[in-house]
Amino acid sequence: MGYLNSVLSSSSQVYADDAPVSGGGLSQNGKFSYGYASSPGKRSSMEDFYETRIDGVDGEIVGLFGVFDGHGGARAAEYVKHNLFSNLIKHPKFISDTKSAISDAYNHTDSEFLKSENNQNRDAGSTASTAILVGDRLLVANVGDSRAVICRDGNAIAVSRDHKPDQTDERQRIEDAGGFVMWAGTWRVGGVLAVSRAFGDRLLKQYVVADPEIQEEKVDSSLEFLILASDGLWDVVTNEEAVEMIQPILDPEQAAKRLMQEAYQRGSADNITCVVVRFLGNQGGASGGGSV
Repeated sequence: MGYLNSVLSSSSQVYADDAPVSGGGLSQNGKFSYGYASSPGKRSSMEDFYETRIDGVDGEIVGLFGVFDGHGGARAAEYVKHNLFSNLIKHPKFISDTKSAISDAYNHTDSEFLKSENNQNRDAGSTASTAILVGDRLLVANVGDSRAVICRDGNAIAVSRDHKPDQTDERQRIEDAGGFVMWAGTWRVGGVLAVSRAFGDRLLKQYVVADPEIQEEKVDSSLEFLILASDGLWDVVTNEEAVEMIQPILDPEQAAKRLMQEAYQRGSADNITCVVVRFLGNQGGASGGGSV
């Protein structure tokens, strides 16, 4: 494990040279392909992480994809990357009640992270925007302001909601728990944090929960692709622009790189991480891309 940790930590040092990373793959059943691209952008430190994983659960091929945007350091985002999906696929109801399994896994991972940080006064936190593919179901879960957008029949559709403290229901929930929201350059929980849900954030935990909002979509011939990205993309590119930009790009790694580069060129001041998943069923043009 020590060796693995050293490999993991050394691979994350790639970012220190401002070198973007990208990659991708194809599911064994040929039903989806995926790509990712991640860069520190104009920041000197890297707090974005991503995970792309294909696994087998009860004989079913499962795709697990996530973008995790850390704040107050990288520790929370890195922890969620390494633990959230492992906790999820071990859940006894992963296949039978996937939504409750996702919700449990988010909250369990959050409490385990806080326990692991117990002896330190750190207050690192992280968003999570995740997509789970099981059969013909796509389940998107979100905490914070990373975002998931699908292209269905050529249309851009947000399948997650950014959790911001000035949203009426989020503000109400925070105030009901005894917290407050105030303006400090932007709306912030306790005048500190610009997202209203996150992993970690020990000092604000009773207000800043890790309960995900979950949306389910049917995977059919009208569903073309999915984008998961940190706010380094969404701060400067609209949902519609992102979908239009990559619709003709069948290779999801090239699509993710295109989004990342566009965000950088438009002046994004943040780390930029994008994951693109292409659904290959019944798509005449896209299936050719899957056979490469």
